[in-house]
Amino acid sequence: MSFADDSQAVVIGLNAAIVTMLEGAPQVLAVRHVVPGAATGVRPERDGLPFGPFEPLAHRTLDAGMRTWIKGQTGLEIGYAEQLYTFGDRGRHEVQAGTGPRVVSVGYLALVRAHGAPPVADSAWRGWYGFFPWEDWRAAPPSLIEAVILPRLKTWAQAGGNQRDQRWDRARLCFGFDGLGWDEEKTLERYELLYEAGLVAEARQDGRPIPPEAQGPLAELGQPMIFDHRRILATAIGRLRGKLKYRPVIFELMPPEFTLLELQRAVEAITGVLVHKQNFRRLVETSGLVEGTGRMSAPAKGRPAEKFRFRREVLRERPAPGVKVAASRGAKR
Repeated sequence: MSFADDSQAVVIGLNAAIVTMLEGAPQVLAVRHVVPGAATGVRPERDGLPFGPFEPLAHRTLDAGMRTWIKGQTGLEIGYAEQLYTFGDRGRHEVQAGTGPRVVSVGYLALVRAHGAPPVADSAWRGWYGFFPWEDWRAAPPSLIEAVILPRLKTWAQAGGNQRDQRWDRARLCFGFDGLGWDEEKTLERYELLYEAGLVAEARQDGRPIPPEAQGPLAELGQPMIFDHRRILATAIGRLRGKLKYRPVIFELMPPEFTLLELQRAVEAITGVLVHKQNFRRLVETSGLVEGTGRMSAPAKGRPAEKFRFRREVLRERPAPGVKVAASRGAKR
């Protein structure tokens, strides 16, 4: 996308984290972009989120504009969508400081049911844990935290002078150090902390001063994205994780019929933590979120299980019909 070269202009853009579930894993639609400011010759590319302009004359509302360009550019019919935040930091879309218009983006979270590859050139569904490998606690606490993140954040905190205690408190709260426990909703806070400590590639990409303790080769702390798109995606992940506890948004990602085990696995994949199987089933069945179809699954192995569907009537029955589940004991530090 090109904008007029007017340093006094403000352009409104619409960024969307378009999320789906494929093969039991949360995926986000990523578009390949040339890294801005790259030298001529080899033009490195990096993943980014889809982005479209808000056109005041053509779009009645921001939401309508977002839905129009998603359909036109990706061919995807989105279901649930909500506005996340407005991102307008100076330089977030500039190749060089002070050049081009100021770009202010309104970020969205959009949920779709996708099948196979996206119908767009230079795009692909990417597992979101490739961008945030420290966020997936289903199998065990990620070794990356103890091996890389913890020692680097300790060094960063100790170099903070009179802010040393404040820095370490932030690290403890974000990553659950010192036995505080893991809060899966703090996705954005964790990314922002790593960014401020100079431990993710975007900090150097943005030209931020890198603390001496973060100098040298970067550890592979997730795949970087263009501009501030990983920050937008972190915002979307944290919002979705929190939202499914009090709104039934998980069903926007489920097929029309599913087993309770498939529903549980989807919730665990989104939150990045395991849930207690019996408690989860008891909650789902007694809350009126689902109803049986009378049909059975035909698994390749194992016993058949009853198929269920989402009861949309629950939206009229109570104000907060979410999946309020706690992590199982095995998912804690």
